[in-house]
Amino acid sequence: MTDDAADDPDAESLARSRALSSPLRLRVLRLCRFESRTNKELAALLDVNPGTMLHHVRTLAQTGFLAAEEPRAGTRGAREIPYRATGLSWRTPVPGGSLVLVETFLQQIEGLDPEDIQFSWLGLKLNAAHKAELDRRIYDLLTEFAERGPDADGDPYSLVVVTHPDLNPASPQGEGDR
Repeated sequence: MTDDAADDPDAESLARSRALSSPLRLRVLRLCRFESRTNKELAALLDVNPGTMLHHVRTLAQTGFLAAEEPRAGTRGAREIPYRATGLSWRTPVPGGSLVLVETFLQQIEGLDPEDIQFSWLGLKLNAAHKAELDRRIYDLLTEFAERGPDADGDPYSLVVVTHPDLNPASPQGEGDR
């Protein structure tokens, strides 16, 4: 965080919002969630120029989303700094939120075998109280799993949950449709 941002909560919030406005940065955070990675490793994994990646890594580190770990020697003896996601992004609103997250999601699944993607789509008709209950219960469940930490013998997965107003007319019975 810059000195100005550290002294001004609004500047800090704006800097964090800007940091999360990039699908590439969100993908970096996912890659660093369970494993520390260097700028070079991230650039290779995301097929990005290392100089461009360095800019994104620095932005995430300066805003508290990535934490640098102890430097290590690279394959040719060069000093490399691995970074790990701090988890701060879970508690930070994403600006333009949904559209950035949808773009990130689409990038994440590009090239995956459709058989590897579990997808459900459900239409609901809810009053305001039930919509608030659904949102709260989904958030609570996701928070529970996020706070558990990773399973030592687990495989990495991504989970996307989206609710949005349905522009299609509801069925006459008001029942959910797939």
